[in-house]
Amino acid sequence: MSSDLLHKKCIPCEGGVNPLSEHEYKKYLDQLKGWIVKDGKKIEKDFSFKNFKEAVAFINSIATIAEHEGHHPDILLYRWNNIKITCYTHTINGLHENDFILAAKIDSIK
Repeated sequence: MSSDLLHKKCIPCEGGVNPLSEHEYKKYLDQLKGWIVKDGKKIEKDFSFKNFKEAVAFINSIATIAEHEGHHPDILLYRWNNIKITCYTHTINGLHENDFILAAKIDSIK
């Protein structure tokens, strides 16, 4: 399950590889809870918190993980206590295993 993804490390992706196909990314998506695929190129998940301070603390925790992994999600804070996380690999304009590794690690802190 996602514990497999938790034990992996993101690898640098500087392009030159194809994005995951639907068949390929579904095996990773099945290991995550609550993440959805957008346009076949991105995965997203919304998180809600009791207050603004908790939401910002969660963003800071994500920043620490993202820096450690060398893979950075898009983060949107909206309505003061909600966060939308979007993961995709910019260099290939699509999904890579790194996106699912990062998603699993984000889920592990919530």
